[in-house]
Amino acid sequence: MHTRTVAATVGALLGFSALVLPTPAAQAADSGTSHGPVVVAHRGASAYAPENTLEAIDKADELGTAWVENDVQRTKDGELVVIHDTDLKRTTDVEQVFPDRSPWKVADFTLAEIKRLDAGSWFSPDYAGARVPTLEQYLKRVSANHQKLLLEIKAPELYPGIERQTLRELRGEGWLDWYHVRHKLIIQSFSADSVKTVHKLRPDVKTGFLGTPAVADLPQYAAFTDQINPNYKTVTPEYVAAVHALRGAHWRPLELFTWTINDGPNATRLAGYGVDGIITNTPDVVREATEGDAADAGSGASGSFSGATAP
Repeated sequence: MHTRTVAATVGALLGFSALVLPTPAAQAADSGTSHGPVVVAHRGASAYAPENTLEAIDKADELGTAWVENDVQRTKDGELVVIHDTDLKRTTDVEQVFPDRSPWKVADFTLAEIKRLDAGSWFSPDYAGARVPTLEQYLKRVSANHQKLLLEIKAPELYPGIERQTLRELRGEGWLDWYHVRHKLIIQSFSADSVKTVHKLRPDVKTGFLGTPAVADLPQYAAFTDQINPNYKTVTPEYVAAVHALRGAHWRPLELFTWTINDGPNATRLAGYGVDGIITNTPDVVREATEGDAADAGSGASGSFSGATAP
C-alpha cells in the first residue's frame, strides 16, 4: 500500500498534460486519437526490417507507427544494447567473426566486439551492415522520430542491477522527464521482480508485466504494474474483463497489451475482446484491420495519468 500511496502522490503532483503535436506519421497512430487498440511495432517493424535495429525503428515510423517495442540487455563491459536473444547467433554474423567464442552469449562480448557484427544480412542483403544499437543510440533515434517506447528488460536475472542502469540511461537521454514519463514510455518484463524493482525505483513510470497470471492472482500484480501483457493465444474476453476490472499501480484500470499478432483476422478478433494494445511485427496490417473496431480502447495507453482518480 505504501507503493500505491507514493504512486498516487506523484501522479497527483503531475497534474494534467499539455498538448504537444507529434510528426504527421506518429500523429496518425497516436493512441490518444486512435479508434482501436494501440498498435506497437514489435522490435520495430520487424517483418520489414531487421529486428531491434535503427532501421526497424525508421520502418515503423515510415508506416506511421507511434509506438515501438525493444529488448535491452548488457554487454560484458557493462554497456546496454538492444537485442532480443540472450545470444548473438540468430541475428548477427557472430559465428563467422568470432568462431571460437561459442555459445556467443551477449554477456560474454564487449560493446566494441558487438559493434563489429553485421545485424542485418541475416534478414536481407539490403540491410547488410546494420548494427546492434546501444540503448543510447536507440533512444536518440526514437526521439528523432517523435515515437514512443515500450521497453522490455530482457532476462534481468542475467544482469543484476539492470533496472537501475536502464533508468539511469533513460534519464540521461531525457526520457524520465515529465512529458516522456506521462506520454511516451512503458517499461515491461517477464520478470515480476524486475517490474517491481522499476516501480520501486521510479513509481511514476508506467510498467507492464509480460505473461498471463491467473485471474485470482491479478490483484497482486495490480499493486506494482499498470499493464498485463499476455500472449494473444491465452487471451479471452473474460480475461480482458478481469484485467480491466482492477486498478493498477497508478489507480487507473489495468490495461492489456497482447502479443504477437501479425494478421488481420486475429487482430480484429482481439480488438473485439477490448484489448488496449496489440504488439505486432506488421503494424500496418494490424492497424488497417483494427481501426474503428474498438472505440478508443487505447485511450489510456499513452502513458498519461491523472493522479489517483479514474480517468
